Formats: sequence, structure tokens, C-alpha cells
Amino acid sequence: MSSSRSRRPYLIRAIYDWATDNGYTPHLLVAADYEGVVVPREYVQEGRITLNISGMAVQALDLSGDPIWFSARFSGRSFDVQVPSGAVLAVFARENGEGIVFGEVEPPPEGDKPKSDGSGDDDAPKTPPRPSGRPNLRVVK
Repeated sequence: MSSSRSRRPYLIRAIYDWATDNGYTPHLLVAADYEGVVVPREYVQEGRITLNISGMAVQALDLSGDPIWFSARFSGRSFDVQVPSGAVLAVFARENGEGIVFGEVEPPPEGDKPKSDGSGDDDAPKTPPRPSGRPNLRVVK
């Protein structure tokens, strides 16, 4: 049996559509230290960054693939942002906080892992260990 694709990109698009259809402002909470994340580092706090992805805040938003791409202005300076869906910790509406909290990063698919560069750091963990217990999901009504 082959492994299935991640649900995360689909859920991100769904909450984005729900938020914009209802006049809310969609935001992403991103683990900024996740491999492949390209964000302005001066706005990262405690390893995380919250990004407004509304049509008024970004240009050329592409939620159709992985990673998520868009251009945004930070303190008047244009910046091309790249966010792998596995780095998204939550997608939510700013006005009421409703959306989905993933709670942890998602490891990249097996085929996407970088090959060894001979440095000997292949055994070093790339993502934080998974917490035990039940996941916490919030139902969007």
C-alpha cells in the first residue's frame, strides 16, 4: 500500500476559503525554523511567525501546491515568502481565532529528505520529537 499525500495543504486551502468567504482575515502560524521556510527573520519570535495571507496583505498567493508562495510587504519592504505546508502550525481567522491548529510540524515525506552530505549530522533530529497523547483539534462551525 502506497503512502497517501498529506492532508495539511488541503485543510489550509479549506480554512483560507472559509475565512475569505466569510469576510475574515486568514492567518498562518508558521514554525520559522522548519527546513525550507523563507520569511523575514526579524519578525520571528520564539521560532514562530504569524503571517496575514489575506488578499489585501499579499500578492501572488499560491496555495495550490507545496510549498505555499506569496509576496508581502514587511515595514514597506517587499519579500517573497515560502512556507512548506508541514511548517504550518495553524491556519485561522484573525477576528475570531477559529480555524485549525495542527499543533506540531509535519515531517517531510520520505522522498523529500535531503541526501547525506557526508558531514555526519544525518542522525541529528530535524524536527522536534512528537508529543504523546491525543492531538488537539478545534472544530470550526
